[in-house]
Amino acid sequence: MSVTEINATEQYVTFKLGDACFAVEVSRAREILDFREVTRVPQTPNFMLGVINLRGNVVPVIDMRLKLGMPATERTIDTCIIVMEIRIDGEVLIVGALADSVQEVSEFQSDMIEPPPRIGSRLNTQYLKGMCNVDDQFVIILDIDRIFSAEELSLVQTVGEAALAS
Repeated sequence: MSVTEINATEQYVTFKLGDACFAVEVSRAREILDFREVTRVPQTPNFMLGVINLRGNVVPVIDMRLKLGMPATERTIDTCIIVMEIRIDGEVLIVGALADSVQEVSEFQSDMIEPPPRIGSRLNTQYLKGMCNVDDQFVIILDIDRIFSAEELSLVQTVGEAALAS
């Protein structure tokens, strides 16, 4: 068997935002928490809900629906926070991502993943790694490191440090 015949398989945590199904690499998801109250931090973007205390560490929480341009939704029993590692400029930041629900851990072979669609210039596909069709439903695979700009992540880090200092 040659190297080109090897079909790599990766694991992804799949989660729902509205009717859409998204996924991030399981290696980037540290843990999944039930929804808990978030302490709002003034003068932050609308997608930044605030911070939570996670075993003595301040973790900023981002509403993924708002960040991806989707409408906000009411919290349900399934609403959860996915604690993720985001890498930018060689630094790892821990961020909580609010999701409507977590589905499961799925394995996708590399040949199952299609490149992001090119649908004109209005759709920002820079934060997509690809899409996968699973049981007649598309799963949108996110490049979690590209969803936030360096400025946004700097703000998230600053807010977390300020909350920790107070």
